[in-house]
Amino acid sequence: MAREQTRTDKTAGRPAVRSAAEELYLGGVSPEPRPDAFPRLFIDLDVCFQADCRACDAQCSYYYHPDNRGVLSIGELATYALICRRCEHPHCVDACPRDALEQRLDQGKFLIRHNLRCVNCRSCSHACPYGTILPELLPRYAHNCDYCLDRRGEEAEPLCTRTCSHGALGLRAGDSDLDENTFLVGDHLMVRSTHWKWEKA
Repeated sequence: MAREQTRTDKTAGRPAVRSAAEELYLGGVSPEPRPDAFPRLFIDLDVCFQADCRACDAQCSYYYHPDNRGVLSIGELATYALICRRCEHPHCVDACPRDALEQRLDQGKFLIRHNLRCVNCRSCSHACPYGTILPELLPRYAHNCDYCLDRRGEEAEPLCTRTCSHGALGLRAGDSDLDENTFLVGDHLMVRSTHWKWEKA
Protein backbone atom coordinates (compact mmCIF):
# COMPACT_ATOMS: atom_id res chain seq x y z
CA MET A 1 0.00 0.00 0.00
CA ALA A 2 2.82 2.38 0.91
CA ARG A 3 4.51 1.64 -2.41
CA GLU A 4 1.33 2.41 -4.33
CA GLN A 5 0.89 5.63 -2.36
CA THR A 6 4.42 6.71 -3.31
CA ARG A 7 3.63 6.11 -6.96
CA THR A 8 0.48 8.24 -6.71
CA ASP A 9 2.21 11.12 -4.93
CA LYS A 10 5.19 11.35 -7.27
CA THR A 11 3.13 11.19 -10.46
CA ALA A 12 0.29 13.46 -9.38
CA GLY A 13 -1.34 15.09 -12.39
CA ARG A 14 0.41 12.72 -14.79
CA PRO A 15 -1.35 10.43 -17.30
CA ALA A 16 -2.15 6.88 -16.20
CA VAL A 17 1.13 5.13 -15.47
CA ARG A 18 2.10 2.73 -18.24
CA SER A 19 5.26 0.68 -18.29
CA ALA A 20 7.32 0.26 -21.44
CA ALA A 21 5.96 -3.28 -21.77
CA GLU A 22 2.37 -2.03 -21.83
CA GLU A 23 3.31 0.54 -24.45
CA LEU A 24 5.38 -1.85 -26.51
CA TYR A 25 3.56 -5.18 -26.29
CA LEU A 26 -0.04 -4.04 -25.82
CA GLY A 27 -0.05 -0.96 -28.03
CA GLY A 28 -0.60 1.37 -25.10
CA VAL A 29 1.80 4.10 -26.21
CA SER A 30 0.23 7.54 -26.32
CA PRO A 31 -0.05 8.57 -30.00
CA GLU A 32 0.10 12.29 -29.18
CA PRO A 33 2.61 12.90 -26.38
CA ARG A 34 2.05 16.11 -24.46
CA PRO A 35 4.95 18.14 -23.09
CA ASP A 36 5.07 18.88 -19.36
CA ALA A 37 7.68 19.71 -16.76
CA PHE A 38 7.90 16.18 -15.34
CA PRO A 39 11.34 14.64 -16.04
CA ARG A 40 11.22 12.01 -18.76
CA LEU A 41 13.67 9.18 -19.23
CA PHE A 42 15.93 10.25 -22.11
CA ILE A 43 17.73 7.91 -24.49
CA ASP A 44 20.02 8.92 -27.33
CA LEU A 45 19.64 6.21 -29.96
CA ASP A 46 22.35 7.77 -32.11
CA VAL A 47 24.85 7.11 -29.31
CA CYS A 48 23.45 3.62 -28.73
CA PHE A 49 23.77 2.64 -32.38
CA GLN A 50 27.18 4.24 -32.93
CA ALA A 51 28.86 3.12 -29.72
CA ASP A 52 30.06 -0.39 -29.01
CA CYS A 53 26.82 -1.18 -27.20
CA ARG A 54 25.80 -4.55 -28.55
CA ALA A 55 25.97 -5.80 -24.94
CA CYS A 56 24.45 -2.84 -23.10
CA ASP A 57 26.10 -2.30 -19.73
CA ALA A 58 23.41 -0.04 -18.24
CA GLN A 59 22.14 -1.58 -15.02
CA CYS A 60 18.46 -1.65 -14.03
CA SER A 61 16.68 -1.57 -10.68
CA TYR A 62 13.27 -2.73 -11.89
CA TYR A 63 11.49 -3.69 -8.68
CA TYR A 64 9.85 -6.94 -9.76
CA HIS A 65 12.70 -8.67 -11.58
CA PRO A 66 16.34 -8.23 -10.51
CA ASP A 67 17.73 -9.50 -13.83
CA ASN A 68 15.57 -7.16 -15.89
CA ARG A 69 17.18 -5.01 -18.61
CA GLY A 70 14.67 -2.20 -18.97
CA VAL A 71 16.81 -0.30 -21.45
CA LEU A 72 16.13 -3.04 -24.02
CA SER A 73 12.40 -2.41 -23.88
CA ILE A 74 12.73 1.36 -24.22
CA GLY A 75 15.22 0.90 -27.06
CA GLU A 76 12.76 -1.30 -28.92
CA LEU A 77 9.87 1.07 -28.19
CA ALA A 78 11.84 4.08 -29.39
CA THR A 79 12.91 2.24 -32.56
CA TYR A 80 9.35 1.29 -33.49
CA ALA A 81 8.15 4.82 -32.75
CA LEU A 82 10.80 6.76 -34.65
CA ILE A 83 12.98 4.61 -36.92
CA CYS A 84 10.53 2.03 -38.27
CA ARG A 85 9.43 3.01 -41.80
CA ARG A 86 5.83 1.85 -41.15
CA CYS A 87 5.73 0.16 -44.54
CA GLU A 88 2.59 -0.13 -46.61
CA HIS A 89 3.31 -3.86 -46.88
CA PRO A 90 5.39 -4.75 -43.80
CA HIS A 91 7.70 -7.65 -44.63
CA CYS A 92 8.57 -8.06 -40.94
CA VAL A 93 4.93 -8.77 -40.06
CA ASP A 94 4.56 -11.20 -42.98
CA ALA A 95 7.77 -13.01 -42.05
CA CYS A 96 6.79 -13.75 -38.46
CA PRO A 97 5.75 -17.42 -38.16
CA ARG A 98 3.88 -16.82 -34.89
CA ASP A 99 1.92 -13.64 -35.68
CA ALA A 100 3.91 -11.91 -32.96
CA LEU A 101 4.20 -8.64 -34.86
CA GLU A 102 1.26 -6.37 -35.53
CA GLN A 103 0.97 -3.08 -37.29
CA ARG A 104 -1.56 -0.95 -35.40
CA LEU A 105 -3.45 0.82 -38.17
CA ASP A 106 -5.36 2.83 -35.57
CA GLN A 107 -2.05 4.23 -34.31
CA GLY A 108 -0.42 5.31 -37.54
CA LYS A 109 0.95 1.84 -38.40
CA PHE A 110 2.83 1.69 -35.11
CA LEU A 111 4.54 -1.70 -34.79
CA ILE A 112 4.05 -3.74 -31.65
CA ARG A 113 5.51 -7.12 -30.71
CA HIS A 114 3.38 -9.60 -28.75
CA ASN A 115 6.12 -10.99 -26.54
CA LEU A 116 4.16 -14.07 -25.42
CA ARG A 117 3.94 -15.17 -29.07
CA CYS A 118 7.49 -14.25 -30.02
CA VAL A 119 9.86 -17.25 -30.17
CA ASN A 120 12.96 -15.13 -30.79
CA CYS A 121 13.53 -16.53 -34.29
CA ARG A 122 14.40 -13.00 -35.49
CA SER A 123 12.77 -13.59 -38.87
CA CYS A 124 11.38 -10.06 -38.65
CA SER A 125 14.87 -8.64 -38.26
CA HIS A 126 16.08 -10.48 -41.38
CA ALA A 127 12.98 -9.53 -43.37
CA CYS A 128 13.11 -5.79 -42.68
CA PRO A 129 14.58 -4.23 -45.84
CA TYR A 130 15.81 -1.19 -43.90
CA GLY A 131 17.57 -2.99 -41.07
CA THR A 132 15.64 -1.13 -38.41
CA ILE A 133 14.70 -4.15 -36.29
CA LEU A 134 18.06 -4.90 -34.74
CA PRO A 135 18.54 -8.49 -33.48
CA GLU A 136 19.74 -7.25 -30.08
CA LEU A 137 16.37 -5.53 -29.60
CA LEU A 138 14.66 -8.92 -29.67
CA PRO A 139 15.75 -10.65 -26.46
CA ARG A 140 14.52 -14.14 -25.67
CA TYR A 141 12.92 -12.96 -22.44
CA ALA A 142 10.65 -9.96 -22.08
CA HIS A 143 12.10 -6.93 -20.33
CA ASN A 144 10.25 -3.97 -18.89
CA CYS A 145 10.91 -0.39 -17.80
CA ASP A 146 8.70 1.37 -15.27
CA TYR A 147 10.67 4.61 -15.79
CA CYS A 148 11.52 4.50 -12.06
CA LEU A 149 8.50 6.71 -11.49
CA ASP A 150 8.04 5.60 -7.91
CA ARG A 151 11.76 5.78 -7.12
CA ARG A 152 12.63 9.21 -8.47
CA GLY A 153 14.70 11.13 -5.97
CA GLU A 154 16.08 8.04 -4.30
CA GLU A 155 19.84 7.58 -4.31
CA ALA A 156 21.23 6.17 -7.57
CA GLU A 157 17.85 6.25 -9.32
CA PRO A 158 17.23 5.81 -12.17
CA LEU A 159 20.15 3.40 -12.03
CA CYS A 160 20.43 3.09 -15.82
CA THR A 161 21.20 6.79 -16.24
CA ARG A 162 24.12 6.51 -13.81
CA THR A 163 25.60 3.29 -15.17
CA CYS A 164 25.48 3.75 -18.94
CA SER A 165 29.16 4.00 -19.87
CA HIS A 166 28.41 6.00 -23.05
CA GLY A 167 26.14 8.65 -21.53
CA ALA A 168 23.20 7.75 -23.73
CA LEU A 169 20.65 7.84 -20.89
CA GLY A 170 19.44 10.63 -18.65
CA LEU A 171 16.48 12.59 -17.32
CA ARG A 172 15.10 15.65 -19.10
CA ALA A 173 12.05 17.81 -18.53
CA GLY A 174 9.27 16.97 -20.95
CA ASP A 175 8.65 20.64 -21.74
CA SER A 176 12.26 21.48 -22.61
CA ASP A 177 13.09 22.79 -26.07
CA LEU A 178 13.51 19.91 -28.49
CA ASP A 179 15.85 20.02 -31.46
CA GLU A 180 14.77 18.54 -34.79
CA ASN A 181 16.05 15.10 -33.85
CA THR A 182 14.60 14.85 -30.33
CA PHE A 183 11.07 13.59 -29.78
CA LEU A 184 8.61 12.73 -27.04
CA VAL A 185 7.46 9.11 -27.12
CA GLY A 186 4.50 8.05 -25.03
CA ASP A 187 4.00 9.64 -21.63
CA HIS A 188 7.41 9.07 -20.03
CA LEU A 189 10.11 8.82 -22.72
CA MET A 190 12.19 11.32 -24.67
CA VAL A 191 14.32 10.06 -27.56
CA ARG A 192 17.07 11.59 -29.63
CA SER A 193 17.45 9.95 -33.02
CA THR A 194 18.37 11.16 -36.47
CA HIS A 195 14.86 10.80 -37.75
CA TRP A 196 13.82 9.44 -41.12
CA LYS A 197 10.81 11.21 -42.64
CA TRP A 198 8.63 10.19 -45.56
CA GLU A 199 8.57 13.74 -46.95
CA LYS A 200 12.37 13.81 -47.14
CA ALA A 201 12.75 10.38 -48.74
